[in-house]
Amino acid sequence: MLTFNTQKMDSWITFPKPNPKADLRLFCFPYAGGSSTIFRPWLNKLLNNIEICPIELPGRGSKIKQAPLNRLEPIIESFSLQIKPYLDKPFAFFGHSMGGILSFELTRLLYKKYKIGPVHLFISARSAPQIIDSKPPIHTLPESDFIEKLRDYNGTPNAVLQNKELMQLFLPILRADFAVLETYTYHHAPPLECPISVFGGLEDNKVSVENLEPWRAQTNNNFCLKMFPGGHFFINDYYPLLIEKISEILKN
Repeated sequence: MLTFNTQKMDSWITFPKPNPKADLRLFCFPYAGGSSTIFRPWLNKLLNNIEICPIELPGRGSKIKQAPLNRLEPIIESFSLQIKPYLDKPFAFFGHSMGGILSFELTRLLYKKYKIGPVHLFISARSAPQIIDSKPPIHTLPESDFIEKLRDYNGTPNAVLQNKELMQLFLPILRADFAVLETYTYHHAPPLECPISVFGGLEDNKVSVENLEPWRAQTNNNFCLKMFPGGHFFINDYYPLLIEKISEILKN
C-alpha cells in the first residue's frame, strides 16, 4: 500500500484543514495566476468526510520564491511524483480553467503510470481539450498589451492591474500560466474510466456551452454538464452553489 507522508515540505499540495479521518481527498487546481487561497472559502462548506487539498504551484503563495513553470509537461510530471504518497485513499480532482487542463492531463498520466485514477474529475470553465483554440497567444505580448488582454478576462482586479509594483510580481506568474495554456497540444488517447462533471458560467464569454459539451467524449463513464450564474470566474462569486453540486455528486 502507498504510504501517506504529510512532512513533504517541497510539495505543491497544501492541507489547510487536515482531516486524517476523511474518506476522500479533493485536490483542487486553481486558474491561471491563482493560488491555493482561492479555495479557502471551501474549507467549511464541503462534507465532513472530504479533505480538501488545494494546489500551490511554484511562483505564488507559499511558493512565491520559486520560479513559475511555463510548460504543462514538467508540471504534471513533477506532480505525478508528488501526489503518489497521497493516493492511499479515494480521491477526486477539481480544476478551474487552467486547473481543468492540468487535472485532466494529470489524470491521464496517473492511469498510465500507476493504473489508478480519481473517483471523479470535475472540470470548470475549460473548453474540451480536443477543441483547437483559434485565438492568438498573448503570453509573449508587450507588457501594456498583455495587461489589456488580462482586463478582458475580468479575473484580475483593476486595483491590481493599475498597481505597477503588484503587477511586477504577478506578470511573470501570469505570463508563465498563459504559456502553459497556449503551448498545450492535445494528443488523442482512449477515454478515461472515471466519471467527468463539467461546470460553466452562463455569462462566460471565453468558454461557451458548445465548448464544454465535447468533454463527454473524454470518458467511458457518466458525464454531467451543469451551468451556473456568472462569467468565467463564477467560481469566486457563486462557489456555494458549486460546492453544493460537488458534494451532491460525491455523496452518491
